[in-house]
Amino acid sequence: MIRVRNLWKRYGGIDVLKGLDLETHDGEILVILGRSGVGKSVLLRHLIGIEKPDQGTIEIDGVEITHCKRSEIYHTVRHMGMLFQGSALFDSMTIGENTAFYLKEHGDPETGESIPPEIIAHRVEEALERVGLEGTSEKMPAQLSGGMKKRAALARLIVYRPSIRLYDEPTTGLDPITAQQINELIVQMQQDLKGTSIVVTHDIHSAMFIADRLALHRDGRLVHIDEPQAFLNIDDPIIHFLKKTMRPH
Repeated sequence: MIRVRNLWKRYGGIDVLKGLDLETHDGEILVILGRSGVGKSVLLRHLIGIEKPDQGTIEIDGVEITHCKRSEIYHTVRHMGMLFQGSALFDSMTIGENTAFYLKEHGDPETGESIPPEIIAHRVEEALERVGLEGTSEKMPAQLSGGMKKRAALARLIVYRPSIRLYDEPTTGLDPITAQQINELIVQMQQDLKGTSIVVTHDIHSAMFIADRLALHRDGRLVHIDEPQAFLNIDDPIIHFLKKTMRPH
C-alpha cells in the first residue's frame, strides 16, 4: 500500500505539488485525472523514488522512503514498476533485450538472486506473448509503431511481476483502437498480478474503462477521490467538463 502525506515539490520557484495526500487500496486500479502539465507525472516519479520531495512523507508498504539512502529506497521499491509516457525503451537494444533488462540487471526482485539465462528467455517470450508481441524479440525499437512500443514497454514491466505498477499517460498519442488495447492489457495485468496499479492520464474514456477509483489532480493536490459513478456526480467544473467529453455508449 502507498500512503502520501503533505507532499510538496518546487521547481524554479514554482510549486508543482502543494501538500498532496494519497492512500491507495490493495488490489485496485486508481486513476489520477488532470490536465497536462499539472504534476501527475511528478507524483509518480516521487512514488518510485526517482525524485525526493521538498516536504512531506511517502510510505511504501509501511516503509517511509522520503529520507532513506538510495540503496534503502531501491530495496523498498524493487517490487514496483513504471510504464513511462514515452515508453523509454533502450534504442540500442532489441525488444527481447529491453524486456529482459530488469531480470538480467537485478535478478529475482524478491531474493535478489541471479536468474539462469534460459529462464529469463522463457519469461521474456511469455511476457511478449501476453502483450501480443510474440516473434518481435529480435526487432529494434525503431522498427515498431508507437502502439507496439507501448506494448513492449508493458512487457518489460510485467516480466518481473511487480506488485505495484505505475502507468504514466499510457494511451497518449495512440489511436482509439490501440489505446483500448492498452486499457485492456492494464486491466488484464491487474487481474493476473493483483497488487495495486496507479494510472495518471487526462483521458476520461480510458479512466472510466480501467478505474476502480478516480482521483482529480488540481492545484498540486488530489481534490476528489471516489468510485467512478460517484466521482462523475461530484459538483466540480472540471468533472462537469470531463463528462461532456465522454463518448455516448
